[in-house]
Amino acid sequence: MSTYREDRRADRAAERAQDREDRRLELEAQREREAAQAEERRKDADAKRRQEQADKKAKQAERAAKKAAAAAKRAKLLRWLKANPATLFVAFVMVASIVPAILSQIGALTGASVAVPMAGLLAAMLEGGAWAITFMGKQAEDAGREPRKYRIGTWAVATVAAAVNFWHGLEAYADHPWVAFVLGASSLFAIYIWDLKTHGSHGKTKAQKQAEKARRAHVAARRKHHPEIVEQAVKLQAALPFGVLDDESAFAAAWRIHTGAEPGLSAELYATATTAVLSLGAAFELGDNVREELLETGFKAARLNPFAELTQTPTAQAGIGSNPPEPPAEKPRETGPRGRSEAELDTLLPDALSAAAELVAEGKQISATGLAKKLQIRREDALKLRDRVIEQRRLHVA
Repeated sequence: MSTYREDRRADRAAERAQDREDRRLELEAQREREAAQAEERRKDADAKRRQEQADKKAKQAERAAKKAAAAAKRAKLLRWLKANPATLFVAFVMVASIVPAILSQIGALTGASVAVPMAGLLAAMLEGGAWAITFMGKQAEDAGREPRKYRIGTWAVATVAAAVNFWHGLEAYADHPWVAFVLGASSLFAIYIWDLKTHGSHGKTKAQKQAEKARRAHVAARRKHHPEIVEQAVKLQAALPFGVLDDESAFAAAWRIHTGAEPGLSAELYATATTAVLSLGAAFELGDNVREELLETGFKAARLNPFAELTQTPTAQAGIGSNPPEPPAEKPRETGPRGRSEAELDTLLPDALSAAAELVAEGKQISATGLAKKLQIRREDALKLRDRVIEQRRLHVA
């Protein structure tokens, strides 16, 4: 019996323990669910907060971009206004001219018993037609076509509109006829302003005008001094397809045909230049033959020079005088043993005098380097010969 009760108690204790365990597990599961729900709510709140922050930043960036775009537009507009003040005032003057012209034409037509809608259409036809032709002419000009007929049409229509306004002004303001001139000008002034704006800045600059004038003078001088060559150049251009040969190329080709030489030269000029060269050679030869007389004359002219401080000193005349520092000379080719004797130098002295005269004729100083190159001797010997040459010349002049 006691065993049965103990078993029952044990079973109830086990059941109570199992119940407690179940409740514990259920509580733990509930806590886990609540924790998961809380974590999920936290994540949702965090995501929502981040989304709100991102949306806020996106809105701020959008507002900043709009402000920047608006500021850029304003800056661009200001730059355009600063760079194009003439365009702004031209537009203002055109509006101020076109509107009164249209109103005046409507008044003139309604005064002639024309219905208001028809009067408005006819006034728009006159003013609008003038501007339609004007813009068509501008489009043609931009495309490289001739705009002359458009400009003529513009001024013809504008003149008709001006006549209507002028007639209306005379009738409506009979006591003040000058108003008629103002109304008539209102149809022409806007066209005139636009024409100045679109064509006034296309004129030639001062430099271009001067260049064109100089070119015309050049062409006139060419026709005056070389008429046959100019005629030949025109014939060459006419014989070839148009645009193949320009004026300068044609003239150069014609010059070569007539003279056989490059432009600017001819057989006569070559002959003149050859004669001048021969004359110069003869002068050098004469100077070589009368070298001593020329040197003596040079020394005397130097002594009598009243502006000696502006020219060479007498001792520097004809290549005689102090020599500037000379750069190292190229090693000359020897014709004799190193260090010539005094007797050998005396033998070379006449040749050294001739070489010195050649240096003077060439406009050079009498230097050891120059004598060494002329005589093909060493510089050491040329130094000694230079001193002797200068001494001989001074003695001769004295």
